[in-house]
Amino acid sequence: MCRWLAYTGPPIFLDTLLLKPDHSLIDQSLEARQNYVPGAAITSMFRHHALPTNGDGFGVGWYGEREFPGQYRDTRPAWNDANLRRISEQIRSAMFLAHVRAAIHGTISHVNCHPFLYGNWLFQYNGEINGFHDVKRDLVLDVAPELYPHIEGNADTELCFHLALTYGLADDAPTALAKMVGRVERARSDRGVEAPFRATGATTDGKTLYAFRYSSDKQSKTLYHSEGVTSIRTVAGGEESFPADGRIVVSEPLELGYRDQRWVEVPEWSLVTVRAGEEPVVTPFEPII
Repeated sequence: MCRWLAYTGPPIFLDTLLLKPDHSLIDQSLEARQNYVPGAAITSMFRHHALPTNGDGFGVGWYGEREFPGQYRDTRPAWNDANLRRISEQIRSAMFLAHVRAAIHGTISHVNCHPFLYGNWLFQYNGEINGFHDVKRDLVLDVAPELYPHIEGNADTELCFHLALTYGLADDAPTALAKMVGRVERARSDRGVEAPFRATGATTDGKTLYAFRYSSDKQSKTLYHSEGVTSIRTVAGGEESFPADGRIVVSEPLELGYRDQRWVEVPEWSLVTVRAGEEPVVTPFEPII
């Protein structure tokens, strides 16, 4: 399982969320605490750890002064990349996505690290298409011919991104995401794949953030959005101030002992739409098959 976060609001330094919280994304790359069943198989290469690690690469995508986002990805573990620390201390952004990877489908390579980028869009998720190798050809053939050359890796996430782009992500993101999920489900049905498709994902054009929580069996990966957060507990034992109108969407809360009203769990089969300075809007999300 992977872990990710997305932020929109007044510009903040990336390290405010990547490094400083006591259960920051860097901490989650070492020890993810949700969606974990003791004794279950751990797919990451770091199998000796007490809790699942997300050490198969990482990535950050952010929006600055240009129309297209910046991107930094690497295959090393996020906790062991000094460049990520130095960069996140200096870059300030009003919209960014970040991801730490536990490889399930696709090799451990730079091009398979999230978030993926096309034009002004970023995309990432935590999940997997079970039976991916059985349905991959069907899904690839649905990608628009002009988009296919831009698929660089062999991971299911990048393919899902290009399916969403094919189905009109730039024009109607909620519908495109629903069509993408529906196409995966139809391929699973056509090929007799019984194991579920599970994904909690996020995508943005730098203006609006869309995040979805979905699984075939309604046993989805976790997803939360922040509510009323003005400070975050830090690894140093203090609190880091946070813009009152900033909004965070995460696959796992960024604080240990988070059980208060600051992190709201997104219901199964839901879409979260977030614009800077506005409250998250949660709506039903169903595949369009």
